[in-house]
Amino acid sequence: MKKNKLIIATRRSMLALWQAEWIKGQLEALDPSLDIELNKIKTTGDKILDVPLSQVGGKGLFVKEIEEAMLRGEADLAVHSMKDVPTDLPEGLHLSTITKREDPRDAFIAGKGIKSFSELPQGANVGTSSLRRICQLLNKRPDLKITQLRGNVDTRIRKLDEGEFDAIILATAGVKRLGREEKITEKIPVDVSLPAIGQGAVGIECRTDDEFTNSLLKSLDHYETSVCVRAERAFLKKLEGGCQVPIAAYAQLKDGKVVIEGLVGSIDGKTLLKDNLQGSPEDAERLGTELAENLLSKGAKEILDEVYGQ
Repeated sequence: MKKNKLIIATRRSMLALWQAEWIKGQLEALDPSLDIELNKIKTTGDKILDVPLSQVGGKGLFVKEIEEAMLRGEADLAVHSMKDVPTDLPEGLHLSTITKREDPRDAFIAGKGIKSFSELPQGANVGTSSLRRICQLLNKRPDLKITQLRGNVDTRIRKLDEGEFDAIILATAGVKRLGREEKITEKIPVDVSLPAIGQGAVGIECRTDDEFTNSLLKSLDHYETSVCVRAERAFLKKLEGGCQVPIAAYAQLKDGKVVIEGLVGSIDGKTLLKDNLQGSPEDAERLGTELAENLLSKGAKEILDEVYGQ
């Protein structure tokens, strides 16, 4: 049944609103007769700003309230950063669309006089709250001082500019989307910092029984990104990880094959388990699961149990 109005649920951060408006514009182009509005929701992750998210625990810190709004019928679809979306979705909801991925790399943003990651002085103070980034940074540079950094993109950049840090690490995609790309000192190669699952991709979640919205969203799905992100998410699901754990994966389509690399690391950076697999796009999710099983056989569960305090 055709709808005349759609409500998009979104977080209130500048980046989330940019992404929601971006999807809104694409939907309006598909059907100019649609009246589309945003339902801006404050999530648990947005409310807790004084504690590292890895200490808060649980999954879906940035999506739970949004999903509840959809299940109550207060929104027709939700726009998410894919790296925030848990691998298990509530009954009645599904991930209908994954849009074309922006640059998946981490962005190294340095204070004055530092021109690259390799130029960071001994004992430099680097701001990030991501356990995934921390374990990879300390593996390369155990001398670094890592300081927790929360807040939106502008807040984090302002703290750097005010001299609180020698450098900070953010997602390149978010910095670009907010028009701050000129602040990026270096885009860190994926062999130095493997990205988060789904990093750089925007996903759209909606009710499984909403035929009109699902049909409308089909044309926004990007095949290559969808295949790769679903492989990464299968890897994460097998490891039973959330978005606040030292787990990374990045899949690409090369010569018609999915090539996926995965990582599990100890927070101190002393142990990094890495492996990769390749296979057909039809087997993308199986590849992700198999890659996780390979790392579990090498000791990934013991590392993650220690992180979870088990």
